[in-house]
Parts: sequence; structure tokens; C-alpha cells
Amino acid sequence: MIKDEAHNAFVNMATDEAVLRARIEGLAPDTLRLYRWRPSAVSVGRFQKVESEVQLENCRKLGVDVVRRITGGGAVYHDAEREVTYSVVASKKDLGTEDITAIYEKIYSGLAEATRILGVSADFSKGNAKNCPNLTVKGRKISGSAQAHRKGVVLQHGTLLVDVDLERMYTLLRVPWAKTCMEVVGVAESRITSISREIGRAFSTDEIVQALVQGFQKELNIELNEGELTRRERELVEELCVGKYATEEWNLRGLSL
Repeated sequence: MIKDEAHNAFVNMATDEAVLRARIEGLAPDTLRLYRWRPSAVSVGRFQKVESEVQLENCRKLGVDVVRRITGGGAVYHDAEREVTYSVVASKKDLGTEDITAIYEKIYSGLAEATRILGVSADFSKGNAKNCPNLTVKGRKISGSAQAHRKGVVLQHGTLLVDVDLERMYTLLRVPWAKTCMEVVGVAESRITSISREIGRAFSTDEIVQALVQGFQKELNIELNEGELTRRERELVEELCVGKYATEEWNLRGLSL
């Protein structure tokens, strides 16, 4: 398990891919990583058109990074102060299933237990053709995730919303049908929630991280040992950050060397 400090979007996505590659090479164990984003960022799915999903000019004005993931799913706003992001990299053999939805459900069981510890009852939603599986509270999303599969190893990463600023979120994300930001916010109020909204108080990052660790340990029946990136992973992070995730070719056009 790696409890990371906050990094920029390019380092965060380079790190997730580095851990995935190292696990495929047999040079790293199954890994849970918990991290944050600084500055705030928007991540887009592997095959999305950035111009259709992101208010690029607003991101530039507000100093918000834009990065492309190797996973599918939609565009996501990652607030520097209002979420904790997790990534799980594991062999499917260790998870005991090859089924994509079953993997989502298994990993989400750890998240659901974490929300229970924090006082929120959440349910797994299988999603549909347009939406990845997610975790909901009374039908409102509190956690969304996405996956990448390579050579028998899966990367699943996603967010747990500690709090949410919908007006800021939809100043940065583009919604084709909406004429104004506030029109989207009105709809999103009934579709998105957070730990703080459900409980009615603020939560520290440490509280959220501790609950996630306990939740994953209990539901996946594992013991998490805190560690650091291996030498191979650190080398890959530097290589991937410079050659891929910090480039416009990748982030805006999906092209990598």
C-alpha cells in the first residue's frame, strides 16, 4: 500500500501506469495507492475528445491541469481539497475472477465498507453501456471508477467524494445539452453527493484514508503493508511523465511515443 502525497495530474497518472507495468513484469506486488491532486485537475477517458468534454479555456484560467487516463470512462474533475483518489493494481488471479463487473464489485466492496465506517450507507451500481459501475447513496453517485486490463493484471482507479463544489466542477466540464453552468448544477444536485453532504460535517484526509484502508482490508480479506514505489516504478514514473502524460500529443490527441 502506498499513501502518496498530492501530486500534479501528470505524475499521478504516470504513477498508476508505472505500478501497472511493474506488476505485469513481476517487479511489484498487488498495490493499493491512495493519493490526491495538486493542483486540481480534469482527467478524461482514454478515447474521449478533450474539446467535447472539457472547458479548456476555463481550466487554463483557473490553473487546472488536464490529463488523459489509460482507463475508459468519462471526464472527471479532481478537486485538490475535496476528494481522495484510490488505485488498485492486482492480478486477476489474485482477485479470483476475470469478469470485469465482478472485479468492480469486489473492489467497490472495500469502498462501500469505508463509507459505512464514515457513517454513510452506499450501494454498488453496475452502470450501463454509457457509464462505468459506480457507488451510490440513495441513487446519487459518491464514487466513480474506471479500469484498464493488460496481460492478466487490472488497474482500477477512482474517486471518493469527500465534498463537492458542483458550480466549479461544471465550470470546467463541458455538458453539450446545457446552455449555462447553473443549468447543469441544478440537475447534478440530484445525481451527485459526498461524504460531507451526507453526514453534515467536514472530514479530514486522514479520516478518509484510514477508513479506506480498513474497508479494503476487511472486504478483500487482506493485510495492507505500507511501502514506497520500487526503483523500477520510480524510473517508469519519470519516463512516462516526461514522454507521455505531460505532453499535448497524449493529453489532447491521445497519441503517445
